[in-house]
Amino acid sequence: MPPDAHPRARRALVLGGGLAGSLAAAALAPYCDSVVIVERHALPDEPRPRRGLPQARHAHMLWAGGADAIEALLPGTTALWTARGARRVSLPNGMVSLSPGGWYRRCWPEVQYLISASRDLLDWGVRTRLLDDPRVTLLTGTEPLRLLGTASRVTGATVRRPDGSTADLEAELVVDAMGRTSPGTGWLAALGVPEVPETVIDAGVTYASRRYRAPRVPADWPVINIQADSRLPMAGRAATILPIEDGAWLVSVSGTRGGEPSSDEARFEEFTQRLRSPLVAEYLARAEPAGPVTVTRTTANRRRHFEKVRMPEGFLAIGEAATSLNPVYGHGMSVAAQSARALHALAARQDIAARGFARRAQRAIGRPAAAAWLLGADQDILFPGAEGRRPTRADRLAGRYVHRLIRTACSDLTVVRALTDVMTLQTGAAALAHPKVLLAALRGPRLPALDGPALTPEEESVKTAPGRDTPYGQEVAPRP
Repeated sequence: MPPDAHPRARRALVLGGGLAGSLAAAALAPYCDSVVIVERHALPDEPRPRRGLPQARHAHMLWAGGADAIEALLPGTTALWTARGARRVSLPNGMVSLSPGGWYRRCWPEVQYLISASRDLLDWGVRTRLLDDPRVTLLTGTEPLRLLGTASRVTGATVRRPDGSTADLEAELVVDAMGRTSPGTGWLAALGVPEVPETVIDAGVTYASRRYRAPRVPADWPVINIQADSRLPMAGRAATILPIEDGAWLVSVSGTRGGEPSSDEARFEEFTQRLRSPLVAEYLARAEPAGPVTVTRTTANRRRHFEKVRMPEGFLAIGEAATSLNPVYGHGMSVAAQSARALHALAARQDIAARGFARRAQRAIGRPAAAAWLLGADQDILFPGAEGRRPTRADRLAGRYVHRLIRTACSDLTVVRALTDVMTLQTGAAALAHPKVLLAALRGPRLPALDGPALTPEEESVKTAPGRDTPYGQEVAPRP
């Protein structure tokens, strides 16, 4: 159905003005007369922190699958990000990564990419491009209170305005984009909708993050990533150094149950010394802390199975209101973007008020989330102390196969390409069962494992440079 071809006026109501809500609005705007976004907090006009998004203080990697989806929905967003200091990082050669199978090599051609920037900048860029569309209205300081309608059809929502008064906003489609703690399922129950079943897998991950002023480093400084290994009989510890705008590093560390990091600033860098490699600790010794330590403990994987309930027409959930993922894998933003792109594709074919639209849209939204769940939650359940369904024999066999792939990827381009395509959500997990990938996994690593990170001479020299009394935030020329 082409834009504006519906027989009468159509309004979509999006509850939540974060990234998932903004992208849902972008997906629906071409096929509606108006899209109203309701957000309880004020949203800044510049890339600055905002209330209601504590996770923005942690490192966020926007994988290629998510970045491409955002660019398709809102052309020009990538240019807006990069103009403000975001970086396009080539994969795998733009990342120094210690996987459970060893250090990855950096000699391959580009396979995929990621966008390296603060969450504040990423959200601001999406919101700025979205609000260029005159069909989109953003109501800030406005709190959703409950859904309108019946168990058969949702017809809108009651909201509280900034002055304290309430109003009923009617719409043909209501989108719940209120995040991990969304009250949406409770509101559905109040209309008589059966309880929505959930699956929860919780490895007890705690996140701690801190911003640093980078030392004098090359302009094309890589992402540094030390991963946990679920096969070890101990808590999993991980860390990432993400180079972001304004000459800063955003450093996030995480630990599963029994190995959690602390909010104590004095112990932040001490935690990095207990990782599987000292690389992060060595670099932080040359950087200057530029903010407090922020801790987040709400990291469980939670999947709400809307497809298992007879849902009312006119309602769907997107982003973390539908599937919350452990942020250590960096898939949340990319899943929200690909879900919005799937919503856009369905709205292009069918009137949003048509019978069955919301049900079909919920299924389409769920596919990217299901792929990310396989990559993250099904690995989390293998960590000691993880809570949720116990791993089956099939889970353990799959885990051994994935580890074989990861170890092989340290020296095999075929497997590097397959794993990177899947990790960046550019293709589904079925790609890991392609005959060429299966053959490479059977053959195993082609080269001896690296005995340390694949650093350039410039990157190596930073580890031994003078400490924190040197100038910060200065760049040297990128390597040829």
